[in-house]
Amino acid sequence: FDPRHYLGTHCYGLPKTGPHRLRFLLESVKDLRETLKKKGSTLVVRKGKPEDVVCDLITQLGSVTAVVFHEEVREML
Repeated sequence: FDPRHYLGTHCYGLPKTGPHRLRFLLESVKDLRETLKKKGSTLVVRKGKPEDVVCDLITQLGSVTAVVFHEEVREML
């Protein structure tokens, strides 16, 4: 979870993620983790800036051969 997603927007100061969306995200992640666990896998969940967290995970795991990600689509102003 990137803490920057829970700050106010730069235009109106409104939260990017309100309480209802946050609850939905947390429930979705919990459900995904439970589904993966039933299939013999797991889900790593971390809080922090992705550019820091991913580097830390790669260092921890030590045997990473690939990293796949997607870039968030930003609204054009």
